[in-house]
Amino acid sequence: MLLELAIADAYGAGFEYADETIVNNDLSRYVQHPRFRLIPGSYTDDTQMSIAIAEVIVAQAPWTPEVLAHSFVRAFKRDEREGYSRSFYHFLGEIQDGEEFLSKINPDSDKSGGAMRAAPIGIYATPEKVIEAATIQAAITHNTPDGINAAVAAALMSHYFIYRLGAKRKLGKFLKGYVSGEWNKPWEGKVKSKGWMSARAAITAVIRNDSMSELLQDCIAFTGDVDTVAAIALAAGSCSEEITQDIPNHLVTGLENGAYGRDYLIDLDKQLMQLKSVR
Repeated sequence: MLLELAIADAYGAGFEYADETIVNNDLSRYVQHPRFRLIPGSYTDDTQMSIAIAEVIVAQAPWTPEVLAHSFVRAFKRDEREGYSRSFYHFLGEIQDGEEFLSKINPDSDKSGGAMRAAPIGIYATPEKVIEAATIQAAITHNTPDGINAAVAAALMSHYFIYRLGAKRKLGKFLKGYVSGEWNKPWEGKVKSKGWMSARAAITAVIRNDSMSELLQDCIAFTGDVDTVAAIALAAGSCSEEITQDIPNHLVTGLENGAYGRDYLIDLDKQLMQLKSVR
């Protein structure tokens, strides 16, 4: 899950709000963004914050705002990188720990930050536990109905496939049973910054594609906030029996592999999946 999420994030980062580059969406390489300084093959905040979430789950630490906020700060401080919004990047650079994070954050965003990092939460054993955990983590930064609902939907997407709860085509109906939103209505057009937009576009793409390569290209083709759409979609798609796992090998080997890169993600992924409950 985490490896596919990172590949999607890194690939999508070259196309985020850069509609003029969509002509290069052929999976042949990681694309240099025309305006941002990200090195092709580098992942962004979507992956780094998902790592922070996964590390708390794997450690089986208390699921509290304090513990989660500290994990967000720790992940950033040990491996500072571009990809965050400018204001949040500076915020993380100025604070020292989770306590300071919580005391100074303005948690009223309805954008996609709570959803982009929610996929690992799908490993929890029941939809109710997933909803509880996704809500707690989202409320730290996105304590709005739309921000929380998008995070819950993203977490339930991966849960649905991890635990084989139904056919891919019924994903939207499943989500509507647990969280408010038009999740079974196909998304069309550019994806802007709202969290529910990224989640709906990801759901649409997962339902209508049967391979990971097609899924990744479809997410990018929406235009707009495509790295987040792709991260949510491929994290879920990596757990689906109905989706062929055919990400091109050069995107796997081309993903950054520093201290918290490809190999770290593969190992953390294994630890996370070992927590899957037997039903």
